[in-house]
Amino acid sequence: MDSLESKIKSNYGEKLRVRVCGICITEEGLLMVHHTALGKGGSLWAPPGGGMEYGESAHEALKREFMEETHLEIEVERFLFVHEYLDPPLHGIELFFEVKITGGNLKTGTDPEMEANAQIITQVEFKSFERIQQLPKAHLHYAIQNMTSFDSLLNQSGYMKNK
Repeated sequence: MDSLESKIKSNYGEKLRVRVCGICITEEGLLMVHHTALGKGGSLWAPPGGGMEYGESAHEALKREFMEETHLEIEVERFLFVHEYLDPPLHGIELFFEVKITGGNLKTGTDPEMEANAQIITQVEFKSFERIQQLPKAHLHYAIQNMTSFDSLLNQSGYMKNK
């Protein structure tokens, strides 16, 4: 069987993808999804999101991705910023939106592009700012590595690129 890394490269690697990501902040914290075999050291905490499909609007894609990854229904509130994610072999233009939960029950979902025995989503949870700050920076999505507060994340605008 192929390694998880080779399946990720085969499904997502060496092509430019347009992705949507949702910043969902409640009194419990920032909603985050943990992926194995991604990021430095094979661990990546990131806001929920994923690739857009042909013919799908950004809002439709984000609602679908939230349902797949977290089992939550959302309303897209406003556009925040663009982030260019480049961590070879992955390259994505990511559109970040502020979102609000409207229904569902938080539960760890799946990545439909990956086989059942090769899932990379291992956990979904709300994390307080303090808990996020305690994680190794290399295990955090680039867009949230340098936030100084949740408000700083919500007030981010324009174009960002990981360094």
